[in-house]
Amino acid sequence: MSTSGLMSIGLRAMLANGAALQVTGHNIANAGVAGYSRQSVVLATNTGQFTGAGYFGKGSNVVDVRRAHDQFLTAQAAAAASLNSMDAMRSVQLQQLEDVFPAGNAGLGFAMGEFLNAAADLANVPGDGSARQVVLARAADVAARFSTAAERIEVLQAGVRSDLSSSAQAVNSLAADIAKLNDRISAVWAQDQKPNDLLDQRDQLVQELSQYVQVSTIQADDGSLGIFIAGGQRLVLGNEASSMKVGPDPADPSRSALTLVNGGEEMPLGDELLTGGSIAGLMRYQNRDIVDMRNQLGQMAAVFAAKMNAQQAMGLDLGDPPGMGSDLFGVTGPTVLPNANNQRDGSGALIATVDVTIDDATLLQASDYQLENDPDNPGMYRLTRLSDGLTRSIADGDTVDGFTVSVPPPGLQSGDRFLLQPVGHAATGMKRVLDDPDGIAAAAPVTATMDPDNTGTASVAALKVVSTGIDPNLSVAISFNDDTGNYDYTITDPSGNVVDSGSGTWEAGQPISLNGFELSLNGVPKAGDQIDVTKTQFPATNNGNALQMAALRDERFVGRNQRVDGSIAEGATLTDAYANTMADIGVRVQSAKTSAAISGAAYSQATDAASAKTGVNLDEEAAMLLQYQQSYQAAAKVLQVAQQVFDTMLQLGQ
Repeated sequence: MSTSGLMSIGLRAMLANGAALQVTGHNIANAGVAGYSRQSVVLATNTGQFTGAGYFGKGSNVVDVRRAHDQFLTAQAAAAASLNSMDAMRSVQLQQLEDVFPAGNAGLGFAMGEFLNAAADLANVPGDGSARQVVLARAADVAARFSTAAERIEVLQAGVRSDLSSSAQAVNSLAADIAKLNDRISAVWAQDQKPNDLLDQRDQLVQELSQYVQVSTIQADDGSLGIFIAGGQRLVLGNEASSMKVGPDPADPSRSALTLVNGGEEMPLGDELLTGGSIAGLMRYQNRDIVDMRNQLGQMAAVFAAKMNAQQAMGLDLGDPPGMGSDLFGVTGPTVLPNANNQRDGSGALIATVDVTIDDATLLQASDYQLENDPDNPGMYRLTRLSDGLTRSIADGDTVDGFTVSVPPPGLQSGDRFLLQPVGHAATGMKRVLDDPDGIAAAAPVTATMDPDNTGTASVAALKVVSTGIDPNLSVAISFNDDTGNYDYTITDPSGNVVDSGSGTWEAGQPISLNGFELSLNGVPKAGDQIDVTKTQFPATNNGNALQMAALRDERFVGRNQRVDGSIAEGATLTDAYANTMADIGVRVQSAKTSAAISGAAYSQATDAASAKTGVNLDEEAAMLLQYQQSYQAAAKVLQVAQQVFDTMLQLGQ
């Protein structure tokens, strides 16, 4: 009995240590495999045998093969991976967007400055053909830089669509693989043994999935793992996997939107629901950064073109006969995008339509707007400025931020929404539309002349046209009645008929405003002094409008705001507006880099903590290998001794 017990102990010891050697070898073989968790054999003492002399041990048994796993550290590493992937993706994308707004000679600010410099040079020689050619060349350069920048933004948007599509395919593939592993794991889970290698593979797939989208996991009783994204939407449940789909955004087809397809039903995944992963970084970059930069670019293009065209319209060109200047630049007008889910009639046509027209480009803001019915004010519409969330209730035909919104009958239907883009695509179609150098309106349409018999010290400081409604064919005569600045004026047509007359008082530093012009004086007029403002007779020698165009360099007309009291707050100059845009994208890039560095460090710490728990230490495994080898050899020696004892007993029995 004792001999058989000794043999049983030796055999069990050999089996136990052999199993330990096998597991140790498996650890060593997989030391470099990503996601592998160190495994170890769990041994337990075999139940002893009772005899009259007491209990005698019967060796040990292999109870389990366990993997070194910590659910908390694994989940923490996955969450850190999601955050780092989101920050890193947005940082990379923003650096590409920053290249659209270069500094120095390659920038838009430099090109606009060169155009205004050319206008100043033209003012010195208003009739010179070469100076006019330079103005046209600088105008073409400005338009080309605007349109090129807009095209580069569209290329970046196309890249986002491509990246989102490939990322969605990767998510779907990983989700399907996790579902398959769930099925295999569940099949063996009921045997009360855990398939360690399959669990490692599944954890590794979850870790890879976290690179694309932040996930939360719940383990079921059958060992399967449920995967949830976007605030609780099911991606994997048991052996079933949903799929992520990329399509056009219902509000703006040029952008991409995500949906989760499950059983034929599609659940929209807004970027506010995605809090981690490269997909979240791409969505935020697309829906915020690209939109903001496109609108800032479009705002500059729209106001620059409008201001230059308006100034052109206030001057005289060198045509025969001379006429008011025609447009110098052309830009793409406002865009109105109906939501894809808006109501339609029986033929499939949209029931409601919306029109947007620009009234004052200097009041345009760098933003898109959403228009919908106002539930609090029937018959009114709610207009939301998406850049800052400012909401206003407006009626059909109201003007807001420099543009007018028109909603023809029958008006918006229930649930209808429209995306208004007053400046979003202005730069895309920007071009120079004036090709004739003689078409540049460098001359002011009217000229002020001091009567030679004047006795005061007054002289013309500046004659500035301020309205495109000026009629240069009308003559204005201003006569001062006394030394305090009181004057009478008459406005006559070419036939000498008086079309208007009146009186006023001139004050030092204040211009006299009549017939669409402002006349500023130096010195002081005396009683009896007279000033005549008549049509410019020789436009080739007049530089009044060129000077006004050059003076736009210092005028703060970009992004002006209308205050609550109706007054207008000045905006930024052209160069300042571009500098502000560069500063904006620069701050975003630096912030994204900082966030990526911080989340990268957190991810490194989380993975190091998980690796310390689950990783394979080759030095430790080598020591264990020697230990189990010696134990195995000792067990074999026990079995050998038992065999010798048994042989001796057989010999004695003979």
